Order: sequence, then C-alpha cells, then structure tokens
Amino acid sequence: MSLGSLSLVDAAAGIREGRITSTELVEACLARVEEVDAKVEAWAFLDPAHALAQAKAADNHRRQGRPTGPLHGVPIGVKDIFDTADYPTEFGSPLWSGRTPRRDAAAVARLRAAGAVVMGKTVTTEYAYYNPGKTRNPHDPTRTPGGSSSGSAAAVAAGMVPGAIGSQTNGSVIRPAAFCGVVGFKPTHGLIPRTGALLLSRALDHVGVFGRSIADAALLAETLVGFDEEDPDTRPVSHPHFVEIAGSAPPLPPRFAFARTPAWKFAEPVTEQAFAELVETLGDNAGEVDLSMSFERAIELQGLVMAVDMAHNFHRDYEQGRDKLSPVLRALIEKGRQVPAVEYTRALAASANLNAVAESVFDEYDAILTPAAPGPAPRGTATGNPAFCSIWTYLGTPAITLPLMQDESGMPIGVQLVGRRGNDARLLRTAQWLTEFVAGGGRRPGKKAKSGSTKRKAAS
Repeated sequence: MSLGSLSLVDAAAGIREGRITSTELVEACLARVEEVDAKVEAWAFLDPAHALAQAKAADNHRRQGRPTGPLHGVPIGVKDIFDTADYPTEFGSPLWSGRTPRRDAAAVARLRAAGAVVMGKTVTTEYAYYNPGKTRNPHDPTRTPGGSSSGSAAAVAAGMVPGAIGSQTNGSVIRPAAFCGVVGFKPTHGLIPRTGALLLSRALDHVGVFGRSIADAALLAETLVGFDEEDPDTRPVSHPHFVEIAGSAPPLPPRFAFARTPAWKFAEPVTEQAFAELVETLGDNAGEVDLSMSFERAIELQGLVMAVDMAHNFHRDYEQGRDKLSPVLRALIEKGRQVPAVEYTRALAASANLNAVAESVFDEYDAILTPAAPGPAPRGTATGNPAFCSIWTYLGTPAITLPLMQDESGMPIGVQLVGRRGNDARLLRTAQWLTEFVAGGGRRPGKKAKSGSTKRKAAS
C-alpha cells in the first residue's frame, strides 16, 4: 500500500509510532496531486513548499521528544471558506480575490493544535452555495462532485489527502461525500465551532468532515468539537470519545428506521432498488417509517431560512458588487429580501416541532436510514439536488453518509444515517455496525458465516 492511500487513522498511527514521517506522507500526497489533479482540480490554493515546510517542522518536533497531538504530521484539506493565516481565503468568489486573513478559523486552529499539516485550501462553490467551482468527480470527470464542499470530498476520494473539512448549510457535506464515494459526517448543530468560517446562516451552518472510513471521520470530528466563546451555539460541556465509541460493539444490534420523507419523490429507480434490497437484507433490524406528511414543508422551511439569512449576511456584497455575483446567488438574495419577518420567524420556530417528531422515531430506532442523494452523481456541472439532506440540516441532527452501494457503472450511491441530536458517537457506532453488516454479506458483525454463504453487495 502506498503512503498516499493510507487512511487518516493509519497515517496518524504510522507517524506517532515512527514507522513513517510526516515529510514522507506529504511528499506522497503531493505526488498524487501531481498525478491526478489536472483532471480533478480539487484545490483552490496549494503551496507544495509550504506543505513540506509544515511536515518537516512536525518531524523535528517529534524527534525532539516533544508532545504530539492526535493528527500530528497528517495533511488535511481545508475548504476555502475557513480562514487560514497562511493561505488566502476567497469563498469561491471574485469579490474576495486576494483576501488574506490575519488568523485561523477556530476549526483550523484546532487542526493545527492537534499537529495537522494544512495541506491547502479546497475548492468551494461560490459562497458555499450552488454556483459550481472547477472541481470534477474523481470517478468520472463528466460528472459533478457535488457541492458546496466539492474540493474536500474530491481530494479525499482521489487519494490526494487522507482527510478534509467542509461545511453544510443544506447538503454540502453529505451530498459531495456520497457522489465521490467517501465517508462524510455532519455532527449535531453547534458541536464544532464555526468562528472564522463564512457565515451563511447561524441556524443552519455546520462544520463537517470527510475521510476514507468511519474511524477517520470520528478522529477528525473528535479533534474539532468543543466550546468556543465566539460561537454562541457551542456549549461548555464534555463530549464523548468519538473514536472509542465508534469502534466499540453496540450492546444490542441497532435498528434502522427506513424513512420515506418528502424527498423520496426525487429518488431515482437505482436508488429505490438499492434501498429496497438493503432494507430486505436488514430484515428485523429495519422498519419502515413514513415521514412524508409530518415533514411535508420541512424542505421549504429550510430553504426559506437559508434565503433570508444569506440575504442578511451578504447584504453588503449584494449592494456593492452584485454584478460580480452569479445569477443563482443574486436570485436567492433577492428572494430572501422579500420574505416577511413573521414568515421567517415561524420557519425558525417550526424546527422544534419537527425535532419532536424525530425524537419519537429515535425512541424506537437507533438511526434513520435514507438516501444521501437522489442517485449517483449526475453528469454536468450542476451540484445536484440536496433534498435528502435539507431536513436533517434544518433540524440540526447528526448525519453520516457511507459509500456502501454503487450503480451498474460503478458510481457510488451513498447511504445516509441520521441520529438523535447530541447522540453523535452512538450514530458513528451504528454506522460502523452497518458497514460491517453489509461487508459481511448480511451477517451481523461478530457472527460466523454459515457454510457456503457468500458476500454480496447491497445493490448493483
């Protein structure tokens, strides 16, 4: 196995135990960038000399016997909406070309405190909204990588970096992770501080992570969670150890609520077939829950809140530089400016009632099982339909997408699991159980295979 193909967890362990150096790992990642990025174009800013300088400093730090963090020497991609003191941060917009922050965003500062090498800035769509950037899907360059965290998902999928961070205000972590065939994890709202990141909507913005495994996502998320006095939605409370719990066996086999939400009408036939097979394979571990009526307006309400908040937060950009904004972003801002205050306030308040409905589901089931997207990544540059993510972003629940299925051409189909607010570690553990269940051909993890049984995919 080449160094560049190591998982984030294995790379961190290799450096910690002295089997590899950060310099060797970063050199391998840069070689991979040189090999494939001309077709993928995942990076907004990448300075190989600066990345190597960070790696050499990490190696010197370790050789001196000084304490190291959980990500010591590991290169991480950072979406270009997070401020970085050593790289430009331009939000995917010509309005902010050449912007050079003076300090790191909170998430970036925590990566550095854990010893990570900030490999570079990954491509984002304009203002983390819909207008696509230059990135293409690593599996098929004629298809979208999704958005808005397109570069982060594609860089991990293409083997250019073992982990990356992104953000989600609608479907911007889960959807690109699903399209690119990697693990994407969006924790509970307010779990990871957003200080120093582009503000779209306080009510909806989440920081998320990308990795090659659930363990990778758990390690990245555990490094980033915590209180930040500059983010009013974070709380000064202790959090469980994601890595330890994600790798543990659940006390009982988890149960999954296969949910038909209002987004189900967008599901493509290949997705319908794949999930029917998965639910059948899960047997008694799955039950069907129809949320189409309860959540009838949830997607609309999420869109309304996002439009108003973005109109407010980007007011100056619109007033002073609307001619440099894409038509799709201008249209959203103009829509948001027209929404009555009463309607906006009701849309914000409605999430509490819908969370109560979701809580009743979690009283019986460990996770909601639903597609991450209507189907595989569509052809063209449009970033795809985020409808299967919108509800869970609106509710602030944790969500993870797993690359467990694919269509006949080999394109990934993401399986999304949604958990109870605050039960992020349990969701990661449930996701690990499901991954092992599918990999084992429908056997419960830890059970021996019957004679003559064979491993099979959940869908083709």
